[in-house]
Amino acid sequence: MFVLIIDGDTHITVSKNGIKIEELIKRMERAKVDKAITWLQPVYSTEEELVDSNQYVYEAMKKYPNKIFGFGWVDPNFGVDKSKDLVKKLVYDYGFYGVKLNGAQNNFYIDDPKISLPIVETIVKTGKILAFHIGGDACDRTHPFRLARIAQRFPEAKILMVHMGGAAFNDLSHAAIEVAEKYQNIILIGSAIRDISIFNALKIIGSKRVCFGSDTPFAFMHVEVAKYQALLSDFPEDDQQNVMAGNLIELLKL
Repeated sequence: MFVLIIDGDTHITVSKNGIKIEELIKRMERAKVDKAITWLQPVYSTEEELVDSNQYVYEAMKKYPNKIFGFGWVDPNFGVDKSKDLVKKLVYDYGFYGVKLNGAQNNFYIDDPKISLPIVETIVKTGKILAFHIGGDACDRTHPFRLARIAQRFPEAKILMVHMGGAAFNDLSHAAIEVAEKYQNIILIGSAIRDISIFNALKIIGSKRVCFGSDTPFAFMHVEVAKYQALLSDFPEDDQQNVMAGNLIELLKL
């Protein structure tokens, strides 16, 4: 059994089309997960709903300050300047640990010099963590090689590569691992990805930059914990704890 578990990828929403914070806490208790990085579940359709959803994550973090580590979410489709202003609100007013961008859900290229990079730069200047959906569900828009350009451009930034090229039948994990091997400021969140891909990442880049993530509610948290328990059983105890909690403890400066 693991000493401590931090889930690096969970979602909640104020909408009826997803799970509320109480359900997330219930799933954490069942899976024996102690803490979680939490961002909104992207079921919004308007700018107002996006703002309300971010606020709901903030309220959840206030209600469960020792369990929920809130991250913001910005959508360039509502305007670059508005997104930059929202970043400042999410970081300075809400105290979020970082901000996430999802080029698959929101239909943009994550390294677009006009749409995305100005927002990325704003996040980096706050000193907070960058998080990106990197998955095979939008191979072109969220390819690991696009994240490599961002990591190279902002070497001072800590970057979460969420899904490490998974999240679909198209598996980009080989490219994800190659990019992470080259850029030390990238941390892999192994959610919505095959166990063999996580194993390969551990063998190639080591346990210090690979983190557990469940992608709740899109996967069952207790099942994902069991998968990691089986996967890590042949690894040294220090490696196990790095993956399940230690890396995120260090990254989040807990």
